[in-house]
Amino acid sequence: MTNSRINFAKTTPKAFKALIGFDAAARAGLDPALVELVQIRASQLNHCAYCLHMHTSDARKAGESEERLHMVAVWREASSFFSEKEQAALALTEAVTQIAAGVPDDVYARAAAEFGDEELGQLLALIFTINTWNRIAITTAKVPGTDERAPR
Repeated sequence: MTNSRINFAKTTPKAFKALIGFDAAARAGLDPALVELVQIRASQLNHCAYCLHMHTSDARKAGESEERLHMVAVWREASSFFSEKEQAALALTEAVTQIAAGVPDDVYARAAAEFGDEELGQLLALIFTINTWNRIAITTAKVPGTDERAPR
């Protein structure tokens, strides 16, 4: 079966380029390992196989351990695998990704305690962008393992 849905990058190039710019700005200054963990967790929650495949592959290439990759989905139960800062980022990622439930004050406060204001803003922007990428990939039926190296 061929994908009969639009290619967002080709059909909406201005929006796509703007999102790439937002994504690049969001990542600036954040630890690359943390970036991948956040993107993996949001993609798991959103059931975005395309982005999950991409970000677990990128994390492996960047030297992330298989052990930690396997523990992202259960990070609370495997907290010893993640730093306090990573745990705060993962909790905030879950709250923002599942926004209908709101972002609890304690989750936000934990992240604010681990990240300075500027870095917290960057983290929030990163969470916003991965959720947008997930929605694009799911809506346009992107196939995991194909065409994943769009410029970012």
